[in-house]
Amino acid sequence: MKLLLDQNLAPRLVGSLAEAFPGSRHVREIGLSTASDIDVWDYAKDNGFTIASKDSDFQQLSFLYGAPPKVVWIRRGNCSVAKIEQLLQTSVDLLRAFEGDAEAAYLILS
Repeated sequence: MKLLLDQNLAPRLVGSLAEAFPGSRHVREIGLSTASDIDVWDYAKDNGFTIASKDSDFQQLSFLYGAPPKVVWIRRGNCSVAKIEQLLQTSVDLLRAFEGDAEAAYLILS
């Protein structure tokens, strides 16, 4: 699974998650840090990414358009980058099952 990390997640997560989620990128790396949600959505769809965000907007887009792309909605308030990394690392099996589920469009992690 390749994650496209939204602007509200730290860019350094890409490196720390590289083993579990190879090929992941941050929107800043690809020039989408100020792009609209729909532009991020389209990029993820066209390039085989799953969007990871702390913002509910992408979950709402998944209701509107369905997958792809799939969306991982991280429902954690203000917390450290280490806590987000730990959440994603400990959810690898769940995320892989989500990726393989053709019917699932979004997953909430909290």
